Amino acid sequence: MKLSFVVPCFNEQGNVGNFYKRVEEVFRNSKYSYEYIFVNDGSKDQTYEKLKLLVNIYTNANIKVINFSRNFGKESAMYAGLQASKGEYVVIIDADLQQDPAYVVNMMKAIEEEPSYDSVAAFQENRHEGKILKTFKSWFYHLINRISEVEFVDGASDFRLLRRNMVDAILALPERNRFSKGIFSWVGFKTLYMPYEVHDRVNGQSSWSFWKLFRYAVEGFVSFSMTPLRIATFFGLVFSLLAFLYLVFVVIQTICFGIQIAGYATIICLILLIGGIQLFCLGIIGEYLARNYIEAKQRPIYVVKDIISTRED
Repeated sequence: MKLSFVVPCFNEQGNVGNFYKRVEEVFRNSKYSYEYIFVNDGSKDQTYEKLKLLVNIYTNANIKVINFSRNFGKESAMYAGLQASKGEYVVIIDADLQQDPAYVVNMMKAIEEEPSYDSVAAFQENRHEGKILKTFKSWFYHLINRISEVEFVDGASDFRLLRRNMVDAILALPERNRFSKGIFSWVGFKTLYMPYEVHDRVNGQSSWSFWKLFRYAVEGFVSFSMTPLRIATFFGLVFSLLAFLYLVFVVIQTICFGIQIAGYATIICLILLIGGIQLFCLGIIGEYLARNYIEAKQRPIYVVKDIISTRED
């Protein structure tokens, strides 16, 4: 098998059929043998029924559908798809056709012409997003690149082509809290970044809200940087020193000038400031402890309800 299409699906009932037709339109007469691995990530619409229909109709195609028992998230769906893939090359691509399968042809051409590359990652040169969201994303990449041990390319998406050796390296990481953008960089290998234009969704709406993106960003910070913990330590040391100096000042003031009933506003402000910083630091520690708690339970990354395929494994 030359190429595997790993396609995470969540509420994509109106898109999976069009996606299959578009891939066939692009690759039907190509020199590559390929397979489809659709991962139904607990969709609440008719996505799974549409996928079963593809399997029943296109019996000559190589289609596998992995049906999760509930929604485990895109990270888990990508991991399951990579595990099930058999291709020499694996491409992760969304089903909504915002990422045109025609770009995969260019990816394959680039990686075959240059054997030193182990992956080709698509990135958006021009984002068609609101100014606020675009600004927050730029801040995220700027900040995480300053505090992380690995590099995050601004605009790089999960839409990427991987050689089998890189896929195997990614699958060797057993962590439950997965942040693939960081994992792709952490495992190393040489990556070619290729610009692409994001198309409008054919059907449906994106499941990514601002809050989900924020949580995803926090996952990136916590998963690939110890800096937040070091910031908490820094705050603790600084305010411990300031508190000690203020203690010395109060003692000297009391001995030399006696006790004066004053400074009420100062004390209240200090209590609120120090209390807020303490809660902030506890929150940082809590994020790391929560992830350790989840990892310690060793629960599976996903649970499969059933698998259907046009071919027997």
